[in-house]
Amino acid sequence: MTDAATGVLLLSHAAATLGMLGVIWFVQVVHYPLMASVGTEEFAAYEQAHARQTTFVVAPLMLVELATGIALAFGVAGGGAARWWIGLALIALIWISTFALQVPQHARLASGFDAEAHARLVATNWIRTVLWTARAGIVLWSLAGSWGNAD
Repeated sequence: MTDAATGVLLLSHAAATLGMLGVIWFVQVVHYPLMASVGTEEFAAYEQAHARQTTFVVAPLMLVELATGIALAFGVAGGGAARWWIGLALIALIWISTFALQVPQHARLASGFDAEAHARLVATNWIRTVLWTARAGIVLWSLAGSWGNAD
């Protein structure tokens, strides 16, 4: 892989990961907690709109992050390769958490507010928040290293 191609791959990966870092912290600290303030009559429609509109924002970022994460793990040779495998493992854990823990809670909430499902959603979302924060650290470390090696 050429240096230019690796650079584009790394920047694309960083943009997706850092974009998701911002989204996940906003969702964790602001958006999910405020769900409890939506009226019960409006909640089902609100949750369904939330799921549809959030998917529109996060799906492209998550797919780019996954695709570029795979490419970096399989394409980067040398001492930095281990960090990409760690990053890819973190992506896998994020996807597992999303589909095993958060999606089922959203499914429960789609029919109306459920305090237990809401509490579980907020609590389990910390898993993704921590994992994306760790991923952002790996990406920023990689960016710093690539800038340090620039001619």
